[in-house]
Amino acid sequence: MLEFFDRPSLWIARRFSFAPKRFRIINAISAISFAGIVIGVCTLLVVMSVLNGFQKLASDLFLTLDSPVQMISEDSPGFMVNSELLESLRRIEGVASAEPYLEGEAVLAGKGKNELVTLKGLSPLAEQRLMRLTGRQTPLFSTPASISAGEFLAYRTGLYQNSVVNLFSPELIRISLASLSQPYILSALRIAEVSVSSTFTLQKLFDDRFVLSSNALAREVLLLGRSEYSGIDIRPRKGVSEKELAARLTEWQSLNQQPEGTRFRTLAEKYRDIFSVMELEKWVSFAVLMLIVLVASLSLTGSLAMTAIDKKRDLFSLRCLGMGSGGLMGIFMMQGGLTGLAGTAGGVGLAWVICRMQELFGLVRLPSKSAFIIEAYPVSMEMGDFLAVACAAILLSLAVSIYPARNAAAIARSQSLAMKSI
Repeated sequence: MLEFFDRPSLWIARRFSFAPKRFRIINAISAISFAGIVIGVCTLLVVMSVLNGFQKLASDLFLTLDSPVQMISEDSPGFMVNSELLESLRRIEGVASAEPYLEGEAVLAGKGKNELVTLKGLSPLAEQRLMRLTGRQTPLFSTPASISAGEFLAYRTGLYQNSVVNLFSPELIRISLASLSQPYILSALRIAEVSVSSTFTLQKLFDDRFVLSSNALAREVLLLGRSEYSGIDIRPRKGVSEKELAARLTEWQSLNQQPEGTRFRTLAEKYRDIFSVMELEKWVSFAVLMLIVLVASLSLTGSLAMTAIDKKRDLFSLRCLGMGSGGLMGIFMMQGGLTGLAGTAGGVGLAWVICRMQELFGLVRLPSKSAFIIEAYPVSMEMGDFLAVACAAILLSLAVSIYPARNAAAIARSQSLAMKSI
């Protein structure tokens, strides 16, 4: 193995790569191979960075209402939350806030239209945070018995400000049917009558099916007991990533006794279907766009094969000096590797410049400002993507160099036999 990549082979490969060649066609094919690798790597990284940007944008939009990590109950609608638990979570290094919330399915009935919605109760601090993030000046709820509906939901169901609707949990229907044999229980069951205080627009998923309320109203609608919550929103301090926060919470979990039947859930777990599709789209794009690099690498095969024919006398001389087949193959494999390395470095550098310019100046705009919440294509460069693309391009360049390298060794051997027969 070392014979393939020894110092003499590297030196000769550099000479073959950068020294003037007699056949201009070899120069042209080499230039095409190099340019193809640069363009392929650059295109691939730019596309992946844009897809990362859209994924980050979606995550940021979800984080307006949800938190990166939540403590939830595994097998029940809610669990008991006390001040000691909240203070223990808030004392964890890197945790900025831990706010309890209520969330569950509810039926919204009004104007002859019934809609199954997701009701989320907010604490006063959570409401203030949401107002600050959205730039809202007026409170979401004008009274304790009021709600805020998603913009698409309000449009679809004909809701407007101060309209009165009924809001109740599907569990209430089940309890009512089960209580038909006990009429005295029915009198204790009631459907909450609420008014629409405002509408909000955050993200299509929220705007289409979410209703926000105070924790007190959500508890009444979802039929949960006092001090019982659906979960706890845990948000990190600035500079702490979701993975770091999850790791610190896992460490806290191993050292402390948390409520029975609860666990921590990340944002990616909660919206697994959405993020899985976006991640699949990213790596499918990777596989498809790698074809550009593959085509460029295959032209590199032709360039190396022609170089081997052009340098057959030099190869014979090297064989006479004692270089074995492994060393001869190493020359052309390293020549292909050097071309791949140079092309990859050029592509990575060009992609970084393009993505950075897009981040700073938003050079490429989205087709319609009114149809999107952003004006230009979002970009998010990830080191893992750059490493994956660079390694794949270099390995592909080495792989396509194997055939011409073996062909070069065969040419040197046949030339040697021909000289012996003279």
